[in-house]
Amino acid sequence: MSTHTAVLTAKEAARKMTTRRLGLWLFFLSDGFVFGGLLVTRFYLLGQARPHLEQFLGLIVTAVLLVSSFFMNRAEVSIAHNDRKSFVRNTVITMLLGIVFLVGVVGFEWQLAPFGPADGTEGAVFYMMTGMHAFHVLTGVIFLGFILRNGMRGHYSAENHWAVEAAANYWHFVDLVWIFFYPALYLIGTVGG
Repeated sequence: MSTHTAVLTAKEAARKMTTRRLGLWLFFLSDGFVFGGLLVTRFYLLGQARPHLEQFLGLIVTAVLLVSSFFMNRAEVSIAHNDRKSFVRNTVITMLLGIVFLVGVVGFEWQLAPFGPADGTEGAVFYMMTGMHAFHVLTGVIFLGFILRNGMRGHYSAENHWAVEAAANYWHFVDLVWIFFYPALYLIGTVGG
């Protein structure tokens, strides 16, 4: 390969990476409008009232999700340093913590809530917000499953790990959304108005 061809190939690779990153951030922006709309809906429809929810469970699932971001970061840093073993371990931990979050919200909180999705505004807001977020966490766990499989097959290296970077950014985005949803649902306002 000539030097000129190598320079063109490097420029093309840089252009593709810029396009990929732009696409990902545009996705985050559009998805952010959806979550922002849900937050506005919560405050518009419920005002200073908040649903009666299990406070301790809300705190636990929030802590689990925030800790999962730490392990996702470790996974990304590990593959960026060609440490495949640490990448696999941290990705698995992130996935497990994501599943624990889902079980906590969908398996427990939804069952313990004193209302259902059709029980007025409170139920509709709570189930829509947590359901949409849980769907994104589930999507993230599935995405991480593909990343894990490919990583175990040796598809990523320090020079080539865009998919891991994208998965990590998606995971952090979903965690960031919960940082806004958690206080809106569990902390702000008084129970029952």
